[in-house]
Amino acid sequence: MMSRRTALSLPAALATTPALAVTESRQSWRDAARNRDLPMLLRLPDSGGAAPLVLLSHGLGGSREGLGYLGRALAQAGFAVLHLQHPGTDDSLWRSGGDTRLALAAAVTDASRALDRILDVVFVLDTLPRRPELAGRLDLSRIAIAGHSYGAWLVQTMLGQRVPGGDRGLALPEPRLGAGIALSPIPPQGLPARLAMDRVRAPMLHVTGTEDRDFMGGNSALSRRIPYDNIQAPGQVLAIFAGAAHGSFADEPGTGARWEDSAYHARTAALAVAFLRSLWLGDAPARHLLAEGAPEVLEPGDMIESKGLAP
Repeated sequence: MMSRRTALSLPAALATTPALAVTESRQSWRDAARNRDLPMLLRLPDSGGAAPLVLLSHGLGGSREGLGYLGRALAQAGFAVLHLQHPGTDDSLWRSGGDTRLALAAAVTDASRALDRILDVVFVLDTLPRRPELAGRLDLSRIAIAGHSYGAWLVQTMLGQRVPGGDRGLALPEPRLGAGIALSPIPPQGLPARLAMDRVRAPMLHVTGTEDRDFMGGNSALSRRIPYDNIQAPGQVLAIFAGAAHGSFADEPGTGARWEDSAYHARTAALAVAFLRSLWLGDAPARHLLAEGAPEVLEPGDMIESKGLAP
């Protein structure tokens, strides 16, 4: 299906070329080794050639349809985007009826489901070179991972954040991932923050809000900056939007106003586009926008800070 959706309004510094048309396809990829089917949503920019790839991971109770604003903006800016849906921590937790809060609590405290998420990413990375329809369309030397909430935890973990109990035989940080975008970052649990974050080496964009609290993990808005504060690697950017809550970044269809509110979507997408374009596409205006504190993106009360950005 060809999509020619209206692009999010990006700052003039990022709108130097027209938004690309995007081809969307919904697929299911089967991991036979785990007897597990993964729903996928693939967005490919109609730019020709091999595009850098961004993997998108939804939060607890989400789906491949979530984070749509981010997937569309990145694809229109020249990045291939693959939305992963993680069975066991997806929208089946609330669509099947019953006590939703209990189902969500059971899922988020189940270590096997956290491991499933990690293995989902490993499976996708292993599978990408073998997908004939993607031959020549992806630059597999430039792959980023992005996610919201539980998806942000996955981003941080795949890029090297230590978790109690060790890596369970996995090769972490995942060497095929070169950058991360964490929306509503998750502070490390069970380990000192500096120890938990000290092997993260990839550039990361961290985005949160002054009201970004969640009822499952008890994480406060202030604690969302802990990963940024404790990663010593260069290329870190932290944005804090005034008034943004936990659901402000989710864009999860059918979940109600709190999770579908679009007030912060354009700002989040603009920063993500600038971050990856400056990192991988040699985009000088995007690099300048971040280095100058993104005044064209932020609104009154918002804050942005960075460390180790390339000049």
